[in-house]
Amino acid sequence: MFLITLAEKGGGSQQLTFEKTEVTIGRLAGNDIVLAKGNVSKYHSRIVDKGGKFILVDMKSTNGTFVNGKKIAAPQVIRPSDKIYIGDYIINVGGEGKDVAPVRLPGPSRARPTRQAEESDEESGDEEREAEADEGEAEDEEGGDGEAADGDGDGDGEEEEADDREGEEEDEPEEGPDEDEAPPRKGVGRAAKAETNAKSRMPASMASALARKQKKVDPNIERYSKLQKDIHDRLIEYLDLRRLDMDRLGDEELWRCTEKAIKDILDQMEGDGELPDAVDRDVLLTDVLNEALGLGPLEAFIANEEISEIMVNHANQIYIERKGKITLSDKVFSSNQAVLGVIERIVAPIGRRIDESSPLVDARLKDGSRVNAIIPPLALKGPCITIRKFKRDALRIEDLIRYKTVTPQMAEFLEMCVKARKNIVISGGTGSGKTTTLNIISSFIPDDERIITVEDAAELQLPQDHWIQLESRPPNLEGRGAITIRDLVKNCLRMRPDRIVVGECRSGETLDMLQAMNTGHDGSLTTLHANTPRDALARLETMVLMSGMELPAKAIREQIASAVQIIVQQTRFSDGTRKICYITEIAGMEVDIVTLQDIFYFKQEGFTEDGKVKGRYVASGFVPKFYDDLQRRGIPVNMSIFREE
Repeated sequence: MFLITLAEKGGGSQQLTFEKTEVTIGRLAGNDIVLAKGNVSKYHSRIVDKGGKFILVDMKSTNGTFVNGKKIAAPQVIRPSDKIYIGDYIINVGGEGKDVAPVRLPGPSRARPTRQAEESDEESGDEEREAEADEGEAEDEEGGDGEAADGDGDGDGEEEEADDREGEEEDEPEEGPDEDEAPPRKGVGRAAKAETNAKSRMPASMASALARKQKKVDPNIERYSKLQKDIHDRLIEYLDLRRLDMDRLGDEELWRCTEKAIKDILDQMEGDGELPDAVDRDVLLTDVLNEALGLGPLEAFIANEEISEIMVNHANQIYIERKGKITLSDKVFSSNQAVLGVIERIVAPIGRRIDESSPLVDARLKDGSRVNAIIPPLALKGPCITIRKFKRDALRIEDLIRYKTVTPQMAEFLEMCVKARKNIVISGGTGSGKTTTLNIISSFIPDDERIITVEDAAELQLPQDHWIQLESRPPNLEGRGAITIRDLVKNCLRMRPDRIVVGECRSGETLDMLQAMNTGHDGSLTTLHANTPRDALARLETMVLMSGMELPAKAIREQIASAVQIIVQQTRFSDGTRKICYITEIAGMEVDIVTLQDIFYFKQEGFTEDGKVKGRYVASGFVPKFYDDLQRRGIPVNMSIFREE
């Protein structure tokens, strides 16, 4: 709702009311406010109500639009005390619950107010009389016994009001009481006392959870976020005003135009004193630009090579993993809508979509980083993004040795396993480094072999030339056209592969993978989620059953025992380090049980003073069967790696 006071220089004034969210001002009929003077453009300016905030936009007028005597160059927020100058006219803007500053002009009125103005004045007078009457009634009620306002004398209404107030305090930052605020009433006191008693009776774990919930956002971050959102809103108005065809602009031109627009807005705000002195203008410009066209605050994290994972819980909470440690960052998005915008910019270029009908998606960035996004109604606190960063320089086995993820002996053994065409399953928990290890040991595959990789979101980066990369596809808007990992595994069997590498087995494709390993595609590799080598066998068995084939347990286990030779178990420890804890050979079957034999394992021996995991790698002394086979065939092998030093 708009309440506008319009005055002409040397003339009369009138008050206009508009029940709409946008008012246009110009010389031609069809504008909401028609100012029939030659120094007013046909479509001069417009005022937009955005949630009670009034934004003035100049529509490329010839003579310009002025606020408090200064010409505006970008959309500007208008306060009730501001005076807008358009040609020979002065305008004040208010809204529902906001008084407009009176416009007083010297000299007698030279123009009779229009009928609309007279009706507006009459309505204004009526409203003033009604307001006075309401005020008198309110004073009478306050002068009563104090409990009449609640409808009964038991104070329940006051307690409910206190409860409501308590609920609001969880979402809003605490503020000190106003100077004119009345002392709390009896009902509120009783409610506060009841709340204190309830807190004293609740379990410590519940009290701790409640305290975490009531933790407030840093007020400085909150103020910066609001400022960023305000500039972003003005930017939308600015670009909409110029009617730029975003689709036709190239990336560089779009960034250049947007950067110029933001600079104009910052200039305007700085001139009006709306830009706090403590704010770094260049940083603010970069943050708004990144949020408008890039990935917002995530841009800095993606550029930082020390950060391996980025987790956006909602607009005001971004966690990062740096060197294995997860910490809360000091960066935030301006709003949940900005997070949604970033998700859409990530998924659109690769043909994915995210909306209420399809509220979760897997995608990747241009550099290959893996992205998972989930939005409301599934994510209750707001849109969530999880980014597993892709290293620009692929790690090599030497890096794993340097990070003490493996020993040189274990690395030599893994290389021999790949070259001897042994089928390998890499097992581990989420974030344990399975994909990194898969990428590294896949690089041991000889260059003259044809490799086909199958993934949900393409992450693997192999150095070999003869490499085909396949990626699954989600359903389209009609729910059709999905291509699953299982479909791709079946298809790649017809592509004459020497090696099949599946990024991760999660479901029925496990049966197809095992069959491929058993039908001449030796040397295949894959990963799965499990905590120990024995758990990995159980997981393989479960996933085979997910294929829909009604197979007896013994048949499945025999299939696994004959298809898989080596299990590599990887673990992420509490200090953030990642280690290959077991390299285990599947030795065969004993009755109905698949037998395992550890070749190397990590023996943990406690923690150091700074909280780091302490331990050592141990060679069990067991020599895998295929090493004996290699020796009989005259292939040189290093047997010393199986002796513990």
